[in-house]
This record gives sequence, structure tokens and C-alpha cells, in this order.
Amino acid sequence: MASPELALPHPKGSPVLEFKDLAPSITRQRLVVEGYPTFVITDEHIKEYLQKLSVVTDMITLIEPVTHISDLYGWAGWIHWETSGAHFYSWERPIQFFSVDIYTCKAFDPEAVIEFTREYFRTTEIVAKEF
Repeated sequence: MASPELALPHPKGSPVLEFKDLAPSITRQRLVVEGYPTFVITDEHIKEYLQKLSVVTDMITLIEPVTHISDLYGWAGWIHWETSGAHFYSWERPIQFFSVDIYTCKAFDPEAVIEFTREYFRTTEIVAKEF
């Protein structure tokens, strides 16, 4: 078995495989959005946000959002769409912060997601990365 091509070493020293699209005929879109909310995020906020995110992205919801709280790490939430889903994480400490990870097999407008997220959480700062 041939060894895979390796990229430059990962910052922590371990090599990372070079990425190539193994299934170009399958649509896959990923977007991570992170920011500082202006209020403490609760499970109800997460559920409502993920439900409304389904509308913004034009995704079909298969199950209603699920949430869980960890005493160590804060809230997490997930929604399952017909074309994949989204994960949501929020922290209260050491800072108020959230991270949304969207993965779909159907195209969506990342700018619409960023603007919706900015408005929903009334962020003081927001960043996003599509890949």
C-alpha cells in the first residue's frame, strides 16, 4: 500500500495529510462562525437559533434541535437536516463565546448565515471561515 502524500508538519509536530476532493460530484459546504454574544446563551436560544438557521439555509429539518450542558464546557446543540446538519457550542467562562459548525450537502449562502448569526446574538465581534 502506497503511503499518502503528507503536507507540511502540523504546528504541534504531527504531519497532516494533504487534502484533495475525493468526491467532486457530491456537494459539500462547510462554514464555521464564531463570535462574542451580548447575552448569556441558554438552551432555548440554541434551539431557536438552530430552527431559524434551517430557514436561513433553506434546509429540511429531520429532528428538532437537541441540546446538552456540560458543567465544565457549557452548552452544545445539534440539528439534523436532510442534507447534513449543524453543531452549536457556547461558553460562559472563561469568556462568553460561541462557535457554530455547519456541514451540508446542499449549497447555502454563507453571507446570509453570518448576518443572521450577527443579528441573532447581537455580537460585539464575529468571524467566519468557509472551507
